[in-house]
Amino acid sequence: MANAVYPGSFDPVTNGHIDIIHRASRIFDSLTVSVLNNKAKSPLFSVDERVNMLKDVCRDLPNVRIDSFSGLLADYVTENGYEVVIRGLRAITDFEYELQMAQTNRKLSPKADTVFLTTSLEYAYLSSTTVREVAAFGGDISLFVPDLIADRIYAKLRPIKPE
Repeated sequence: MANAVYPGSFDPVTNGHIDIIHRASRIFDSLTVSVLNNKAKSPLFSVDERVNMLKDVCRDLPNVRIDSFSGLLADYVTENGYEVVIRGLRAITDFEYELQMAQTNRKLSPKADTVFLTTSLEYAYLSSTTVREVAAFGGDISLFVPDLIADRIYAKLRPIKPE
């Protein structure tokens, strides 16, 4: 079997991401989940914080490794010898964008294929943006992320004020 990479922002990691990670880890010999350091965005969590959160939620998956990268995914894939890029699809709107990215990456890194995994129906509506927005307004995000991630999100959005 092939060595795969699942790249993303994971800001924060959601149950939908975790579902894709678990399923991909059963398909491939090794899976690297890699956090993109996108300098054009202002993330809620630093790259190190996102890497640590992913390590926490993936600690029971022996063939999963957590990493981070910046720059072009195609360069990262080539430099690390990945044969497969994993991408999750929630809806047809995701497909158009992801297909374009897969075709671009194929041109830039011809030895790597992209494999799309459709999100389980229970997470088809879920995005990191939704989680951040619900949490920012004090909503319950326990259905969207593991408790240890929810605690970190609430701590980041509502820091404890000194008395």
